[in-house]
Parts: sequence; structure tokens; C-alpha cells
Amino acid sequence: MPPTLPTMKKILASGILATSLIGAAAQAQNIAPPPPQSDLPRSTLQLGKAKLSVQIASEDRERAIGLMSRTSLPADEGMLFVFPVADTQCFWMRNTLIPLSAAFVADDGRIINLADMQPLSDEAHCSAQPVRFVLEANQGWFAQHGIKAGSRITGSPFAASGKQKKK
Repeated sequence: MPPTLPTMKKILASGILATSLIGAAAQAQNIAPPPPQSDLPRSTLQLGKAKLSVQIASEDRERAIGLMSRTSLPADEGMLFVFPVADTQCFWMRNTLIPLSAAFVADDGRIINLADMQPLSDEAHCSAQPVRFVLEANQGWFAQHGIKAGSRITGSPFAASGKQKKK
């Protein structure tokens, strides 16, 4: 027995609603990525014998954009993400075009763990324990300089953090 007219209208309405929702979701994913950030505050960090010039992303929007949309990153440059409180920090690479390595860093500058991240991936890479700092550099930069979990980073962001901790 074929469906009745009211049933057909419900089926049609459900199909239109589902198509609209799918279209809206697809459109949301096609939103143009933000332009690269270039005007963030800068600092120089010391990692063993190596120095890394970093932009500091400390506001929500700055951290959300990070290194998205960049087509390259100079060899000894990176970005330091500073969060207001220590927590498990997870990073992904949506709209990020270059391969990066992330160092998850404790308040005292000690690297907790490292992760290599692939461009344009939604795979989450998380800190092994709560941290306030995440340092991104070109993929392989940490390995090239002998930097690994347990290594220490020094520089003004960590000096300020250490002073706050002692109070």
C-alpha cells in the first residue's frame, strides 16, 4: 500500500530539512581560513645552544589562528602559545599548510612531550600533563637541535612564570 499524502509530505519535509542541514554543515567547512598573523609580540627563547625567535599568541583569537595559512616558516622561528591556566592542551593542523612540531611545556620551561603534526590534519596532539605553554616550530627543528622531553627552555615568558610561581 503506497504512503498517504500526509505521510508523503512528512517524508518530503524531512528530506528537505536533512538536505539543508547537510548543506549548512558543508558550507561551514568551506569558510575561508584567516590570513596569517604577523603582528604578534615577539621574544627569543633559548633551547640548549639553539635560539628560536617566536611570536607569542596569548589571546583566545591569536591562539585559535596560530600558524594557519602560512606557506612557510623561517628556519629558526616559531610560535609560543600561552594559556591562562595549566590544562591538557590539544592541537590540530586544520588550515595549517606546513608540517610542524609542538613542544608541550611546563611553567618552569621543561618540555613535557613533543609531537610531530602533519599539515591540514584534524588529528589531535595533546600534552601528556597539564601545561600553560605550547611551542610550535618547523617539523624536525627540535630533533635537529637535540631537544627532547625533559629539555629546558629559557626566555622571558618562562622567567615571568617562574617569578609568579615563587610568590
